[in-house]
Amino acid sequence: MLVYSKYLSNSREMRKDFKTNSNIVYCCKFHVIFCPKYRRNVLINGVDERFKQIVADLEKELKFDVEELEVMPDHVHLLIDCDPQFGIHRIVKAIKGRSSFLLRKEFPWLKSRIPTLWTNSYFVATVGGAPLEVIKQYIADQKVK
Repeated sequence: MLVYSKYLSNSREMRKDFKTNSNIVYCCKFHVIFCPKYRRNVLINGVDERFKQIVADLEKELKFDVEELEVMPDHVHLLIDCDPQFGIHRIVKAIKGRSSFLLRKEFPWLKSRIPTLWTNSYFVATVGGAPLEVIKQYIADQKVK
């Protein structure tokens, strides 16, 4: 792991990003975006703040980290750091499912605006780490050793 770290960064700052569970060392950060059904402007008037509370509760419960969260009237941006064995899909599914249930219950006007709170789809991309060329070079250098 330390050999790999030198390809990523020589700074101690980078190594702080690595996490561990019982059998893996990882740094998995994901940018996630999802929208309300029909991209309606419904994440307003307290819905946005309550959504943030729901995500914070799930963060503790499912043991992932939200590094950034921004709620716009018609979409949500999250930067999530999670264990790859748990999976980003399970986290997004939990966030959308729990928040849809609770928000529609606590803000009944949402039910009259849209049939379901969220679309079925979402965007996710990995972020951070070393540039692709550095990783390719590290892998290519392994055969030489």
